Amino acid sequence: MNRIGREFQQQTKYRPDNLPAGFLNYNRQPEIYKEYKQSPKIDLPPFARGDTMPLDQILSRRRSVRLFTANPLSLKDLSFLLWAADGVSRRTAGFEFRTAPSAGALYPIETYLVVNNVKDVEQGVYHYAVRTHQLEQLKCGDFRTAIARAALGQTMCASAAVVIIWTAVFYRSAWKYQQRAYRYVYLDAGHIGQNLALAATCLGLGSCQIAALFDDEVNEILQVDGQKESVLYMSVIGHPRTRTWDYPVDTSPPVR
Repeated sequence: MNRIGREFQQQTKYRPDNLPAGFLNYNRQPEIYKEYKQSPKIDLPPFARGDTMPLDQILSRRRSVRLFTANPLSLKDLSFLLWAADGVSRRTAGFEFRTAPSAGALYPIETYLVVNNVKDVEQGVYHYAVRTHQLEQLKCGDFRTAIARAALGQTMCASAAVVIIWTAVFYRSAWKYQQRAYRYVYLDAGHIGQNLALAATCLGLGSCQIAALFDDEVNEILQVDGQKESVLYMSVIGHPRTRTWDYPVDTSPPVR
């Protein structure tokens, strides 16, 4: 483990003599929803919550899929995937609960999309508005080459129907957890990524989670500052070339 990694681990430890002290200033608590109020909106359609395959089958069939067909993803399937990953599961007594856990219910993770091939959705960069279950259009255009290059040349980002990108708004967690916050945002992103992978398998789709990326290049595509908010994690989604549970493991290195 290199010096920076060791230092991070040591400096973010909880010890009896090194716990956050004082009182929380609720006047400074940040909002847990980011909204692009001036952006064009796309309402995500309702999805059926009927019978699905048993969880043990979903778990056994989940694979990292890197090769996709040219078939577009339906907006209905995209709606389900975004909800399953980190959508609002229920509203009770004025509180909104999510499908993924979050430390302190602070929800620092934001979800963006590079849409390559989704039916009835223009190619471009979008933000998922969790509270309203909508897509917010940030940029129009073909970003397949840009996002593949930003993912260290991994061409699956260009061939997938959609690339899901997760960022962290760090102060949402740091407001409460101080030095521990950075550990928690990575855990939160992992919970969401697993939800997405299982939801994709449930729909017969393929996914592959990506942490090998050029942070600044991805942040530039999303137009986030890289300090207060920065990319953590990504996932590709699409129709696999074969059934996900028969899919061979691809161990080849990424294209550079």
